[in-house]
Amino acid sequence: MAGTDVTTEFEGRFLRTCKTDRGWEFVTRANAKGAVAILAITDDRRVVLTEQFRPPVGCSVIELPAGLAGDIPLQEDEPLVTAARRELKEETGYEAKHWTMLMEGPSSAGLTDEFVTIFYATGLTKVGQGGGVEGENIRLHYVPESDVLSFCQDRQAEGMMVDFKVFAALQLARAKSSSTTPKLWH
Repeated sequence: MAGTDVTTEFEGRFLRTCKTDRGWEFVTRANAKGAVAILAITDDRRVVLTEQFRPPVGCSVIELPAGLAGDIPLQEDEPLVTAARRELKEETGYEAKHWTMLMEGPSSAGLTDEFVTIFYATGLTKVGQGGGVEGENIRLHYVPESDVLSFCQDRQAEGMMVDFKVFAALQLARAKSSSTTPKLWH
């Protein structure tokens, strides 16, 4: 944080709680250099979404495939796109031929210094089962691009949450490609 002194209040295995000299408290990752999220779309225009239980919110969350960069020992300088490729394969079992970086931004600027980089992945080939690594219980959903809004609304009605990055990534991909596909909001 520019212009202020920061002290560590608590450090755990994965997170560090910090405080500025002006009293602002925030969290930083102790073992990663950033986060990646992937908008993966199959050749038949289905969006690959993940569902997993997230303890901080106490329910299952519909998300883009995502994960951390630089969190593997001896791979701390892992390029973001390499982390995105790894996470896509681990969580969904897909590899992608085409990768485009859509944007990077803070995940929650008042809470953490973490940045999320969103990638757009196409030309998908199924190479594995997915489901995540040990301890993760990731369920996959293949949603027609034009049905994402109603799919997510239905999941919310069932008591799940939906990560807003799903909608942001779709909008960014459309804007970047000047796509003429149907709009999400009708």
